Parts: sequence; structure tokens; C-alpha cells
Amino acid sequence: MFGIFKKKSKKEKLQSQYEQLLKEAYKLSKINRKMSDQKNFEAAEIMKQIIKLD
Repeated sequence: MFGIFKKKSKKEKLQSQYEQLLKEAYKLSKINRKMSDQKNFEAAEIMKQIIKLD
């Protein structure tokens, strides 16, 4: 009724994971550039999977 028990679709899970990786990359960009680049790369790979689902 209110979406309380609604399961997330695969696309929604990937989108939330993508957003989380971007947040981590932003935080790391101030501390460790190499790790930030790695998180951005992982986020890009997830975005490819999201595009593939469409």
C-alpha cells in the first residue's frame, strides 16, 4: 500500500550503490586521490550496468 514491503528492483539497487560510491569518491578526493579515482571507476562500471538494463 505505501511501498513499505516493496522490494527494490535490480536497477534501484544499482542506482543506490552508484550514488554511495560517488559520495565515497567525493570524500576521498580530499584525502587520497588514488582511492577517489578507484571509486569513480567502480561507479562508472555500475553506471554501465544500469544503462545495460534499460
